[in-house]
Parts: sequence; C-alpha cells; structure tokens
Amino acid sequence: MNTKTPDNSRLNKVVAESRKNREKRELSYREQALKMFPWVCGRCCRDFDRTNLSELTIHHRNHDHDYNPSDGSNWELLCIYCHENEHARHVHASTNSHNPGNNDNSDRRTHYHPFSSLGEILKNK
Repeated sequence: MNTKTPDNSRLNKVVAESRKNREKRELSYREQALKMFPWVCGRCCRDFDRTNLSELTIHHRNHDHDYNPSDGSNWELLCIYCHENEHARHVHASTNSHNPGNNDNSDRRTHYHPFSSLGEILKNK
C-alpha cells in the first residue's frame, strides 16, 4: 500500500515563525510592564518576587494583544488565576451579549432543562 503523507514542512515553518514572533513581542511588552508596575496582582493584591514571577501575567485591558502603547495604559499585571478568571468573564459576557433580554429559551446552551418533559413522560405511562 503506497500512501502519501502530506508535506507539512511549509505549514510547520509558518507556525514556528509565528510563535517566535509572538514570543518576541510578548517579551518586549512583558519586560516593559514589569519595569513600569509593582509586582502585585491588580485583582487579588498578591505580591510577587523573582521566585514566582512567572505566575504574574500581563493582561490587555481591551483584550487586543496587538495594542501595546508604551505608556502601559492597556496593560495590567494579574496573577495566572485572576488572569484566567478575567478572560472567562470576558468570554461569558460576550456570549451573553448576543441576545440581551431574550427570554424565549432559544439558546439551549444556557437554558437547557434536562427534565422539562419528564412530567409528560410519566403521565403517558
């Protein structure tokens, strides 16, 4: 059986270059923010030092990772836990903003009632 595997070398090269550029960009604004701000989480006020600094992240307030003004106005330092919570809240808010005030239960992901027809099923038995 002669099966050809696709040559992903070009794709792998593009992905590797993209990651390298992202890491370089992140290092530049991360280093700037760490020099600018005290090493304290902006939400839970946890202090950081060199031993646990890797747990302190740079959060983009407007969620645009390409908007990095040199004055740091779009950045805040958050611990990994608060950062994850902030992004989860942002995703949740943007998901719910598509149908504000919609009470017709058309969004089954958020209004699913697994036993809603149980009464009818039991009545028919």
